[in-house]
Amino acid sequence: MASGIEGTSGRVRIAAVGDLHMRESMRGHFRPALLDLGAHADVLLLAGDLTNGGTLRDTDALCAEIEGLPIPVVAVLGNHDHDRRLGYRISVQLNDIGVHMLDGTAIALTVNGIRLGIAGVMGGSGGFPGHPGNPAEGSVEHRQRFRRGPADAVRLRAALDSLDCDMRIALMHFAPVVDTLVGEDPKIYPGLGCQDLADAVDGGGAVFAVHGHAHGGTEFGRTPTGVEVRNVSYAVIRAAYRVYELTHPGNP
Repeated sequence: MASGIEGTSGRVRIAAVGDLHMRESMRGHFRPALLDLGAHADVLLLAGDLTNGGTLRDTDALCAEIEGLPIPVVAVLGNHDHDRRLGYRISVQLNDIGVHMLDGTAIALTVNGIRLGIAGVMGGSGGFPGHPGNPAEGSVEHRQRFRRGPADAVRLRAALDSLDCDMRIALMHFAPVVDTLVGEDPKIYPGLGCQDLADAVDGGGAVFAVHGHAHGGTEFGRTPTGVEVRNVSYAVIRAAYRVYELTHPGNP
C-alpha cells in the first residue's frame, strides 16, 4: 500500500480524512488541496466530525469546501455533527451537493476496472478487550454512545454483506481497534471506539477500514485478522487528506 501513485487498472487510490471540524473561520483552509485531488486519488472518504458544532452555518462552510470536487466523495457523520440534533439536515445538504452519505448503508463505485464497495456507519463507544468501559455509568450521552457502538457494528456488517463488488471498504467515525488509539489516554479508550466494529470489518470481508475521532491517536493499525485500519483524523495525519493505494488481489 503506497501513497501518491497514479491509479492504473486493478488499483484504486483512496484519499481519506476525518475531523475537519469545519466552521466559518476555516473557510478555504482545505479547498486548494481538495480541488487537486483528481491528480492523486480516485475517491475521497470523509470519516465524520465534518462540522465543528453541528450547526447549519458550519455545514455551509463545509459544503463550500467540498462542493464540485473532481472525484466521488463518500462520507459518514461523526458525533459533533449531531451536537445540535441536525444530523439529518446536514446529510441532506451534503447529498444535495453530490456527497454519498452512508449510515448503515453502502455504495458501489466502478474505479479503474474495479467494483469498489464502501459501507459506512458513525459507530460509537463500546470498549475493547482489556479496555471494556462501563456502559451503565456516566451521562445519558455516554450511555447512548456505548449502546450505539455494538448496534452500529451490526449495521456495518449488514451493509458490507449487501455489497456485490470486488473489494469492500469500511468507513466509520469511531475506532474499530486499539492500535490506532495509541497516544490517547488509555482511560478513554472505551469511549473512542468498539471492538465489535472490527469484528464487523473482519466478518464482512472488508480489505481496508478508515476512521477518525481519535485526535491524539496513531495512523496505522490492523484488525484481529490483519485488515489494515487507518486513523485519518486531521489532527493525526496533519494534511488535507492521506492517499492509500489498494490493489485487487487478482492483479499483480
